[in-house]
Amino acid sequence: MSSMDRSCGLSADSCSGFCCTRICNFGVSAGNTVILEDVNLHLHCGNLTAIIGPNGAGKSTLLKAILGEIRHSGQLIFESTSGGKANPRIGYVPQNLNFDNGTPTSVLDLFKICRSRFPAWLSGNKRMEKHAAEQLSLFGAEKLIHRRLGALSGGELQRVLLALALDPVPNLLLLDEPVSGVDQSRLEQFYELLSSVRKKYDLTVILVSHDLDLVAKYADSVVLLNRTVLAQGSPAEVYSTPEMGKIFGSAWCLANQKGDRQ
Repeated sequence: MSSMDRSCGLSADSCSGFCCTRICNFGVSAGNTVILEDVNLHLHCGNLTAIIGPNGAGKSTLLKAILGEIRHSGQLIFESTSGGKANPRIGYVPQNLNFDNGTPTSVLDLFKICRSRFPAWLSGNKRMEKHAAEQLSLFGAEKLIHRRLGALSGGELQRVLLALALDPVPNLLLLDEPVSGVDQSRLEQFYELLSSVRKKYDLTVILVSHDLDLVAKYADSVVLLNRTVLAQGSPAEVYSTPEMGKIFGSAWCLANQKGDRQ
């Protein structure tokens, strides 16, 4: 990773809560192809920021760059209200988890794999099981602890992954379309859960989503991304921009202006 010389021009004095995260001049390229350029975001602790945009806009790439999985230009700066800088602890919930549905691996095994230096079958202590059950109980998922991963529904798996991403509690939580495998009827339930979690732990949350109605209802701020930031602000502010109409269609823009998307 390399850092650019120019500052993103955001003062630590404007941070609220325990910390803030600044994404300054982020850029990602693959050969001669520019995937992201000049991305600047200021994220407050306790706030949910939704990243929206068309397919191929670079939304997932942005999360992977923040995680350090993709080489990028620019800076990721984490600051406390005292002005000190530190490396943030980052939690991540991927769009999907690739595994064999026939695997005997259980939810408890997944916690052991992620939280122990030893193979899952060698770390069968009761302390780990108790800890995993307590973490899962935060999301009403403690009864899933001995279920096979392949036997979980999309919603159940996302609850497990969210519990794992918050163990330990991060400073920054990244969610890449976390409800892609969840039934429509359970979407709002997930957003309610996410809202309560970020308030309880005062988390900075970045959520990539295509659920524009639910984003409007639950997000504190919205970023419209298409290679670069086209618009950012409150859901109402971003949804009323000409850029939204250009990307999502004039019919969607007209419906939004008439209040049909309440």
